[in-house]
Amino acid sequence: MRAAIVTISTSVAAGRTEDTSGHALAELAQRAGAEVVASETVTDDQRTIEEALRRHSAPQTGISLIFTTGGTGLTPDDVTPEATRAVIDRDAPGFAEAMRAESLKYTPHGILTRGVSGIANRTLIINFPGNPKAIRELFPVIAPTLEHVVATLEREGGRSAGH
Repeated sequence: MRAAIVTISTSVAAGRTEDTSGHALAELAQRAGAEVVASETVTDDQRTIEEALRRHSAPQTGISLIFTTGGTGLTPDDVTPEATRAVIDRDAPGFAEAMRAESLKYTPHGILTRGVSGIANRTLIINFPGNPKAIRELFPVIAPTLEHVVATLEREGGRSAGH
């Protein structure tokens, strides 16, 4: 499972703050069996986010998972969900829905996240909040599905035997 981590934060991109969320996400992805082959930070600009997602989901990269962190709230520059929707070919809403439900166990503010999830080419993109604590709380919800997701995305079509 090859993965990319995209941190969306103007302050991190400018070097004003440290990327603790991206590091947390990379660590959890590796623990779940993913090889993190790319990691980058981009500003809170929709076009820039779209370009990063398209670059990492291009078939030649072999990347099957993209995890984003940041830009999923309610402020005017929180445009990660819009950028993700512009890039994905198909929705896969269960990941974002499960993470939102889980976040409500920790804080009523979990309802404020607008993160989405979907498929671009053969790559699953999942938006995570920009908070390392939230990432540590939410990643375990999706981790058990990742190997199956990647195997499914790599199939040419139809169901395999036993599924």
